[in-house]
Amino acid sequence: MIRKLTDQDHDQVLAFLSEEPSINLFIIGDLEAFGYSSEFQEIWAEFDEQNTIKTVLLRYHQSFIPYAKGEFDTSGFVSIMKKYNQPIFLSGKSDIVAKFEAFDDLILGKKQVTFFAECLTDEFLSVNDNDVKIKKASLEDIDQIIELRRSIEEFHMRSDARDILVQAMESNTARTYYTDEDGVITSCVSTAAENSLSAMIVGVCTRKEYRRKGLATAIMQKLFQDVLEEGKTLCLFYDNPEAGRIYKRLGFKDIGMWTMHR
Repeated sequence: MIRKLTDQDHDQVLAFLSEEPSINLFIIGDLEAFGYSSEFQEIWAEFDEQNTIKTVLLRYHQSFIPYAKGEFDTSGFVSIMKKYNQPIFLSGKSDIVAKFEAFDDLILGKKQVTFFAECLTDEFLSVNDNDVKIKKASLEDIDQIIELRRSIEEFHMRSDARDILVQAMESNTARTYYTDEDGVITSCVSTAAENSLSAMIVGVCTRKEYRRKGLATAIMQKLFQDVLEEGKTLCLFYDNPEAGRIYKRLGFKDIGMWTMHR
């Protein structure tokens, strides 16, 4: 049986998701921040005969994230997703997303597969010895952050990226640290989907003319230290082997593959 969840289901769904807190940080973070009754967010679950959750599907704006343990009623969830505008933005563990990809009538966005890594320790972090001045962004900095991200070839920016960043900063589910020169942001690193257990590192970017100066690395060290000191696990995606080597030097370890259709 699949049904939409309400506040009364929170303890049960959180217990289900917390068995893999890093993999489920987006769902956990969105539920903690926006609950079960907002216009832009909904969550459904499939229950077994013992009324135990076996699968969940979160909708956040145009994006869907499924999570399951074992087999589940994929066609039932596809029927729900098809009620919304297509193409569908879908992301999750690669083996789970693959089950949705088998449905030809579900129009999905462009596919990207990345490594999923997590960091549990700050023992590999070094002190910022380049005297780089790092600042924390406010709402006034959002347009510059979006402009910088749009200038990065590898980034796939959604049309509603600014609205989502504003909402995330206002709800304290995201933060951005940056460096600047003469009031212009030169490099920045952000978190997303921050919750009581974990935080995702996103948007690591530097203007072309300021690269290879160690700016992004210095920002990451500061951001990682602050988040880890709050008792949270750090997670990130990467598909660039060179970036992967940098992250692993900072203490990250691969824990799986993640597929995004956007």
